[in-house]
Amino acid sequence: MVFNNAGVALGVDVVDMAWEDFDWLMGINFGGVVNGSKAFLPHLIASGDGHLINTSSVFGLVGIPSQSAYNAAKFGVRGFTEALRQEMKISRYPVTVTCVHPGGVKTNIVNNARGVSAMGADTATVASLFDKIARSTPEKAAATILKGMDKKRARVLIGADARGFDFVARVIGPRYQDIAAPLTRAGYAVARRQGILK
Repeated sequence: MVFNNAGVALGVDVVDMAWEDFDWLMGINFGGVVNGSKAFLPHLIASGDGHLINTSSVFGLVGIPSQSAYNAAKFGVRGFTEALRQEMKISRYPVTVTCVHPGGVKTNIVNNARGVSAMGADTATVASLFDKIARSTPEKAAATILKGMDKKRARVLIGADARGFDFVARVIGPRYQDIAAPLTRAGYAVARRQGILK
């Protein structure tokens, strides 16, 4: 079993994004998964019963304002993993491939994020808010991933929020963007009134 679970965050709009930060995120979030998959795939094939688990995100299911780089990487992980799963089936290699889409998991990803200050926010405040909305523990996420792996699932969703994002993407389709944009604008206004954003 190989688990490619690379993730750093960058919260900034495209117009304000530095190329250096974009390359940093893509190198870790997408490049890390590709490098890990390429490095270990021959060993998984040779094992006769391998499983490759790549972590995408709910942000690999829908686009989120201020998360364009993260979205690009996590959508990339999803596409890469779904294609690789099919390649393993076509070649009849003994490797099952699973793509994981976690919702909010209580980790330090926000504490180590870049770009938060560019959005006019304090990292500690945003991290505290994230801890309140992140409903899954790492232990619960791991158990869900292992259960999905045992069932050889193509996709594993972690948390009710992930199931909600998946439902929206499937049922509403790209129209979710027309609904999300004004809601996000309203959310930014509330955050400014409460002093979370400047």
